[in-house]
Amino acid sequence: MIAFALLPVTHTEAHSASSLPSDFDLVLTMARGEEQAATLLYDRHAASMYGLALRIVGETADAEEVVLDAFAQAWREAARFDGARGSVLGWLTTIVRTRALDLVRARGRRVKATDAAAHGLDAPAAMGSGFAAPDAQVQDAETTGSVHGALQQLPAPQRVAIELAFFEGLTHHEVAERLQQPLGTVKTRIRLGMLKLRETLSALAPERAT
Repeated sequence: MIAFALLPVTHTEAHSASSLPSDFDLVLTMARGEEQAATLLYDRHAASMYGLALRIVGETADAEEVVLDAFAQAWREAARFDGARGSVLGWLTTIVRTRALDLVRARGRRVKATDAAAHGLDAPAAMGSGFAAPDAQVQDAETTGSVHGALQQLPAPQRVAIELAFFEGLTHHEVAERLQQPLGTVKTRIRLGMLKLRETLSALAPERAT
């Protein structure tokens, strides 16, 4: 268990702390699309939310994913937050708990789906020549073009972070060092960018199918 020591607070520090925006103010600012507010809220509550998620899902990687998903959801739904119904911390706790429980329930379904997919792919893989069919090559090219097009629609900070993480293969820590940004900021940018990419590509999927 991590122990936190309370340090003496000087008058300057006390004044600085009192001038910090409240959780409610941060959510209001998030609702206006201010990324920095989401980052501040993440830095303020990510540790406690991670502890809650870890107690439910039991695995560090899953807990990290739950927390990032939860703060991304908070970013999307900030405009709908109603302070009269509870605190921001209670709101975040509900989101994290719900996502963690959903993940636990989905584990069994994922295992079954993976096993079924593995059995289904055995025969085609053994029979394949190693070369994609022409129609598959065309589809891959279209997908690549769509991804690059969707990337260009992202804000520059999100796009750069995603390109470093996925195209250059850097870890989140390495991206933070490369960009000289806090790790929480980098994680938030990547997660928000990936959600936007998913939405954009999902919207394009029906058009490619027609």
